[in-house]
Amino acid sequence: MDTLHREIQTPNSGRRQGGGWITFPFIIGTLAGLTLAGGGWVANLIVYLIQEFNLKSIDAAQVSNIVNGGSSLFPIVGAIIADSFLGCFSVVSIFSCISLLGTGFLALTATLNSLRPQPCNDGGISFCKAPLKIQFLVLYAGIALATIGLGGTRFSLATMGANQFHKPQEQGSFFNWYFFTLYTASVVSSTAIVYIEDNVSWGLGFGVCVAANFIGLAIFLLGNRFYLHDKPQGSPFMNIVRVPVAAFKKRNLPLSSTSHDYYNEPTNQPTNVEAAAPKKGFRFLNRASLKAEGDIGSDGSIAKPWSLCTVQHVEDLKSLIRIFPLWSSSIFLSIPIAIQGSLTILQALSTDRHLGQHFKIPAGSVPVIVLISTSIFLTLIDRFLCPMWQKLTRKPPSALQRIGVGHVLNVLGMAVSALVESKRLKMVHAHNLRSQPSSIVPMSALWLFPQLVLVGVGEAFHFPGQVALYYQEFPASLRSTATAMIAMILGIAYYLSTAIIDLLRRVTSWLPDNINNGRLDTVYWTLTVVGVLNFGYFLACASLYKYQNAEKEVDDSSA
Repeated sequence: MDTLHREIQTPNSGRRQGGGWITFPFIIGTLAGLTLAGGGWVANLIVYLIQEFNLKSIDAAQVSNIVNGGSSLFPIVGAIIADSFLGCFSVVSIFSCISLLGTGFLALTATLNSLRPQPCNDGGISFCKAPLKIQFLVLYAGIALATIGLGGTRFSLATMGANQFHKPQEQGSFFNWYFFTLYTASVVSSTAIVYIEDNVSWGLGFGVCVAANFIGLAIFLLGNRFYLHDKPQGSPFMNIVRVPVAAFKKRNLPLSSTSHDYYNEPTNQPTNVEAAAPKKGFRFLNRASLKAEGDIGSDGSIAKPWSLCTVQHVEDLKSLIRIFPLWSSSIFLSIPIAIQGSLTILQALSTDRHLGQHFKIPAGSVPVIVLISTSIFLTLIDRFLCPMWQKLTRKPPSALQRIGVGHVLNVLGMAVSALVESKRLKMVHAHNLRSQPSSIVPMSALWLFPQLVLVGVGEAFHFPGQVALYYQEFPASLRSTATAMIAMILGIAYYLSTAIIDLLRRVTSWLPDNINNGRLDTVYWTLTVVGVLNFGYFLACASLYKYQNAEKEVDDSSA
């Protein structure tokens, strides 16, 4: 995954075998099928667990957060496996099969009555029968397999698609179409498939997910003979991990001021060119590249990989350490988004979702407003806001400026969420609905849209800003996987949001099983305060951060 420009040459002709635009329909078709399959069950999982498995509302939201976290973390796992061992084609094939198996299990739970508990007698949670152990086993096995499969294919498929092209311009065009397809398929799955699940049957809806997954896998395998297959080159992460180990082993060795005492990768440069020495920052790590007896083999290569690293590997780790504070601020930026995503569905279930007399918005489709607003504002930012900013300031907005705007909009989104929930709770009290968990508040679900629009617009600013920052500032050996750090941020945020919700349930009365008896507005106000504090932390980190690739920053600013 760490090389997008590799080509396979024939022994005699020197021409490239495979790849090119002929592979585009297969890659995009696969993406569409797998995204439809994954989005179709993930978007409506909370509703399915509440209505069909009698789970309490907050418990269902917790399961959804764990699923979203897993599907965001497994792209990192898939990327490492693809780089180090199997290659992108094998990883996508294997994880697509895992996804198909897991989605099949979910379809079985929706189809066979024996795999679901009996429905509630009157819709009240106190009269609901808990699922049996075997029912839980099949359900969670399906969720786990489908989550692993969904996460494992995302970035590996994107990387494999980019690897089919040699020119950066073609790769850029591919990524544009890739993300357009990803968002379009996500919107379709979160609306059309969710509508089938809510208004026709869960079995048919999950069956559509199985069919979409199977078709996506079939399309991918049909294109095998056209693909450019790259052999695994080893994960650059392993080189980073070796640095602190080697530095600890040599903790008692004195540092040298002579560059010759540090190990550099052998090159074809003239011998009179002075070798690079590690920089002074984080000097305790410099020992990892300090030569010692027995570290280097007779051919000049490293004989003890866990005792000696190159100067470049040491500097790569330092770059990651320097950018870590900014990266951590993005985790706390994503936690409110994760919490809002699950709690909004619970709010939607308790509001009037009718549009006219004959159409009812599925609760699982309400968060799709975030996707739609993000897609629209990505275009507006690229075509209008950025050119306007450049005309006024004579340089485009920097990555850190984009991220900062995203912080502000996210805080505003949480504040609006708190105000809307306060209005909903007032109507609950006015109509004496606190003791009725399945009651519908006479308040339109459209009131939830402004907060989702704000969060979506914020994502249009800070997600591309983060991608640009990490791609520019990460070490060159890690740039191809820098975008996967966004997935890691989301994964960590979802798991932390699960822990935070669990903590709030234990120490406060804000999140009972019946949200009509709770104070969800207080939760949102708390997230608003945390967002403001995190924005201050981000501003401090941004003001202290010094770009590692200053030349590139200047070039970008003057472009």
